Amino acid sequence: MATHEPQEPAGRRRANGALEEEILGLLHTAGRALTPGEVAEHLSTPLAHTTVATTLARLHTRGVLERAPQGRSYAYTPVTDESGMTARHMRQVMESGADRESVLTRFVDELSDDDEDLLRRLLGTDE
Repeated sequence: MATHEPQEPAGRRRANGALEEEILGLLHTAGRALTPGEVAEHLSTPLAHTTVATTLARLHTRGVLERAPQGRSYAYTPVTDESGMTARHMRQVMESGADRESVLTRFVDELSDDDEDLLRRLLGTDE
């Protein structure tokens, strides 16, 4: 008799990127490298081990995670902290635009006054 690993409830699918986001959150808060089995144990929705392992491998291939052999598997850790991941994502989005100057100009135009002041301080251009 075959056993089936847990999967998402029928009819309910995660939004694109939601599983990756949850996994990255778990890895950031874990404070140590986790195997696919350990990640699967802490997910909000039970998933097949193969689904978790595949997602971790994809994040590793994209350079988001580092991995080291642990037993017959790998243990994964983020390459940077949450702020670093957000900054990396912001840069990737900005670089995907056809007109980098226009994208950056729009981004700055839409900053709150507090964020604009912070950016000026960071750039050393306090006025």
